[in-house]
Amino acid sequence: MMRSLWTAASGMIAQQNNVDTIANNLSNVNTVGYKTETAEFKSLLYQEIASKTTSANGENKPVGAQVGLGVRNSSITSHFTQGAFQPTDSTFDFAIDGEGFFALRTLDGETAYTRNGNFFLAVSGNGGHMLTNSEGLAVLDTNGNAITFEEGLSTEDITIDADGEVCLPDSQNNPQKTGVKLALYQFSNPSGLNKISGTSYMESEASGVAMNEAEYDNLKKSKVKQGYLERSNVQVADEMVNLIVAQRAYEMNSKAITTSDEMMQTANNLKK
Repeated sequence: MMRSLWTAASGMIAQQNNVDTIANNLSNVNTVGYKTETAEFKSLLYQEIASKTTSANGENKPVGAQVGLGVRNSSITSHFTQGAFQPTDSTFDFAIDGEGFFALRTLDGETAYTRNGNFFLAVSGNGGHMLTNSEGLAVLDTNGNAITFEEGLSTEDITIDADGEVCLPDSQNNPQKTGVKLALYQFSNPSGLNKISGTSYMESEASGVAMNEAEYDNLKKSKVKQGYLERSNVQVADEMVNLIVAQRAYEMNSKAITTSDEMMQTANNLKK
């Protein structure tokens, strides 16, 4: 009887984590570059209560008897499907059309990756300007260097083409390529990236090495759209359905615990 108590308790814990994941998706429905997450489950070990060779006459039975011991969360998977594009009035808002990630330099000198292209011009130490995200982390070019601009340059003069290359006006005010490109990276398994603060990720063994689109000719190149942001890919209707399913599963596991308790109480009352 005690087995059912612990089995149902594992179901309640797993469904609580499921609800937490769904709540996180819903809370980030308006977060730029956020990717929806789903909780995955796996069955726990099975306990054998009758083998295939325990019939009364010693003959082999076609099927044994094993009872499951519950469930647990096996992973929480991020789904990197394309989010909708939202037009903005900012020169330094960028959306990625494709599988690429922008690169950022973290405070400890490592490289982080993000789909959030909400960038700003920050004043750099030499008096010029540097392209950063909202947390002040430098946006990197294809050579791994921070993207900087000279002092006195108007923000209206800076454009970035679909390939991510920075363009500045010439003497006739026509945009000319500067040779500096926004770095775009791809991963063999983006769901394996380690999540850090905000909508940034770090490379991991599960994700595979970061592949610079400028160096890998066999990759399908991503396109950069200036003046747009990629919205969260969370589908509210789907999340609400998932929330109802998780709630019902939680209630059923709770009912299993109540039923097991009532059965144990009935068994204890037999001695009376």
